[in-house]
Amino acid sequence: MSRPSQAKLTTADHNGVSVIQSQAHAAPPSSSLPAAAAGLQQVPQLIPADPSSTGGKALSPSRMKKPPADKDSDEYRQRRERNNLAVKKSRMRSKQKAMDTQQRVNELKEENERLEAKIKLLSKELSVLKDLFLEHAHNLADNVQPPAGAEGSSPAPNNGQ
Repeated sequence: MSRPSQAKLTTADHNGVSVIQSQAHAAPPSSSLPAAAAGLQQVPQLIPADPSSTGGKALSPSRMKKPPADKDSDEYRQRRERNNLAVKKSRMRSKQKAMDTQQRVNELKEENERLEAKIKLLSKELSVLKDLFLEHAHNLADNVQPPAGAEGSSPAPNNGQ
């Protein structure tokens, strides 16, 4: 079962959306007949015929529904006031967050400096203690002498006579 070849025509409708029209079998399109009567099938495309016409962004449904507001109306003024307060609040939160972050950075820098100073102090103390330990170990080694006659022979038996 092979599919018969279909001729495809692409046109743009009044909304700038490409439409593929496919004609079953090889029947020639007739300009006097409507598309459905001529055996044509219209399939809407997702790609606009002219990409520059929509700017590449689809409008959200909330933006499509709203008619332009009257700038003198109470509702408009209330919305603008609420929006202005929200913007002000958002900017204050942003500034506060930046100030908190800067304060935390300063605290961490101070703590880092304090810890680095402690590391230096502890390193010096470790060095002094190592020197003392090595000096003590060296003095012990010098004071301990091997027993006399211990070279190559076992200790002499004690007869007790």
